[in-house]
Formats: sequence, C-alpha cells, structure tokens
Amino acid sequence: MRGAREKLQWASKRVTTLQEDIAYSLFGIFGITLPVIYGEKKQNALGRLLQEIVARSGDITVLDWIGQPSEFNSCLPAHITSYTTPPCALSSLSEDDIQTQVSSLRKNPDVVDLASELYDRLDNTSAARFANCRLHLPCMAFRVTEVSLRHGPSQETRCKVKADGLRDLLITTKELNIHSRTRPVNQTFLLVRPWDRSLLELPDFANLLDDTESEGDYRTPPSSPSDDSPSHSPVKQDGVDLELRALRLLVRLGQPFGAFLLARQRGGEYKRVASDGDIIAQVKDVSSVQDLMDIKTIEIL
Repeated sequence: MRGAREKLQWASKRVTTLQEDIAYSLFGIFGITLPVIYGEKKQNALGRLLQEIVARSGDITVLDWIGQPSEFNSCLPAHITSYTTPPCALSSLSEDDIQTQVSSLRKNPDVVDLASELYDRLDNTSAARFANCRLHLPCMAFRVTEVSLRHGPSQETRCKVKADGLRDLLITTKELNIHSRTRPVNQTFLLVRPWDRSLLELPDFANLLDDTESEGDYRTPPSSPSDDSPSHSPVKQDGVDLELRALRLLVRLGQPFGAFLLARQRGGEYKRVASDGDIIAQVKDVSSVQDLMDIKTIEIL
C-alpha cells in the first residue's frame, strides 16, 4: 500500500472494542506517535490521526472521502468507514495526447506565458497544514455564481451549481437548505481544487526524449541568433525545459478533477459541504483558467 488513502481504505472495516482504538491501532501503520486519550470522542481520535498524516507527509488523499463530516474538522470524515469506497477513478490522458496538446499550445505565445506564470505560482505554493484543528488548504478556487434545486430522492438535495470558469455540475447533499427551485447565491460558496504537487511531476523522459527529440515535441529549439538579439536557449530544470513543464501542467489542469464545495462562515473561514457522491469538475477553457480561478490558501473549520 503506497499512499495514506489506500491504507485507510484497507482499515475502513476494522471493528474495535473501544471506539478510539480504530484510530489508535493505526499509529504504527502510519509511523505516528500521539497521546492515547481514552474517553475522547471517536471523531477526535480519528481527526488527530488524520491531521498528523497530513502534517507529516503532505498527503491530501486523506481528504478524499464520502459521508458525514467530522466535528473535528469539516474536511475530515466522522467515521473511518467513509474511506470504504475507493477513490473516484478519473480519466487521464495518454502520453501521446498530452504531447499533442502541448505541441498545439506552444503555437500561442500568450498561452505559453500564461502557463509559465501559473507554473511559477503553483510551484511556490506551500503544502496543506493543520493548526488548532483548522485546515489551511492551498487550492485553486472558483467562485460559485448560482445554486439551483433539482428534484431527487426524499431527503436528498440535488443542486445544480454554476461557477466561474467551470462547466455546470450536479451535487447531491443533505447539507444545503434550498427551498426554491432557483435562487441567487446569498451565501458565499467556492468550488476548490486542492493543490497537489504531484501535478508538477514528470514521467521518465529518458526514453521519451530519445523517441521524440527529432519531432521537437519535448524540446523548445533555441531561437536563431540575430544581429539584434542575443542567442537564447530555454531554461532547463532536471534536463527538461521549464516551458515544457509549464505546458504539461496546463494540459493536466484542463482535465476533470475532484472538487470540494466550501461555504463561507461569518468569521470569514469556510466549511466543507459534504456530498453523497464525488464532485467532479472541469474547466471550460484551459487557456483562460488563470483569469477565472484564484490560487490561495483557505482556512477551513
């Protein structure tokens, strides 16, 4: 088992005599030492474990769950059984498809500049962290402009959500009190994409470069020197030019992603609105994504 989410799924059906032991019994598996406080709430024990996993590893896959939110923090589940369902398998592009889109984007200098600026901002974004049971979550935020009611099963509220820059999507939840079919958004909502540094990771280019270098798909050819301008070659990082890294990031940001719906509280913090299914969002136009989203760190209760 490689990631925290996979380990939690494996442990999600565990039954213990004392409810706190569901969390305590996993300390060794995650290499964590925390105070054992018998008599504390089960949600508090699980919350302490999960926040320590995030703090030590930066692994935000523990935020991927379906079910009831915890009193400890709304981005964490109340019960470990919320990890029973495997994470939603999002479709991913093949390397050939990424290469094709990168080649197309390179033809537009404005898009290249956008991608480079976006890469720099995200590369310098800090990791998620907890402080006093509050999650400080780096993310890409999209402003929700409309929430409208859709008929669903008896106790479910199916909401059609519109957000700047995103395709419309349906969310099934019991946590939104909407009594009319349509209404303007009086409360402030955000749809956010938690920032995952794995989006900056590259495949093994050792073989890819050998196969494609002649086609110019993975390298930016140096501009020809002239009398008016000095010779130039692309900046390299780990043997791969930064322009390529930035364009690959832009392509990946254009694919469907798991989103959180956040509701702003009176104090300015946010709470996660738990849903009864995965919230899968997608940007409308990847070339305008930076104009429509806000890269920020949000404090979540």
